[in-house]
Amino acid sequence: MESSARLTVIQNNGELPAPERADLTVADRPSLIGPLDTIEVDVFNVAELSREIQVDASGRISMPLIGTIDARGKTADELARAVEAALRGRYVRNPEVTINIKNSVSQVVTIDGQVVEPGLYPVTNQMTLLRAVASAKGMTEFARQEDVVILRTVNGRKMAGLYNIAAIRGGAYDDPPIYANDVIVVGDSPQRRLFRDFVSVAPLLAAPLIAILQ
Repeated sequence: MESSARLTVIQNNGELPAPERADLTVADRPSLIGPLDTIEVDVFNVAELSREIQVDASGRISMPLIGTIDARGKTADELARAVEAALRGRYVRNPEVTINIKNSVSQVVTIDGQVVEPGLYPVTNQMTLLRAVASAKGMTEFARQEDVVILRTVNGRKMAGLYNIAAIRGGAYDDPPIYANDVIVVGDSPQRRLFRDFVSVAPLLAAPLIAILQ
């Protein structure tokens, strides 16, 4: 079998190699704190300040001595440094703060259309389109694998990508990453119809189609 631009055939090798250790430790994406998430705050040696806190609807937390702090869009480490800065000097000498995200309701993806269980699903650090669809218990029996749209807002612009699940599974192109607030629609949809003219002249085989929505 011959190699191609995308596929390099390994000759005389009858099995798929085992992964190396580095292959099993993919770098995580940062987890961001959002409204109504629950976090655990631990201030070393200051038990009265260590507590479980729910972020309010505006993305802020409230703590004794320091009042309110904006937590929205921060990582746990960034928020810990902000709490340390608020405590330092006036209240606690050399504060050491650790924050963990205990429960996140803001980091979710919406999966709709021809899947077994449509709904909201938590976004894990390594979520991809295939993993997201699997989270919704997979596609229904007659789902249109070639009509999968990902809707996403990037720098205030609404964008859409049209993907072909069968092509991804066949190795035609990579399984795209999924991020918080993405909307995945499987099957025919108004968003899918926006691509009708493009698909008629360029079959979706070698790459997804990406567009900015007006």
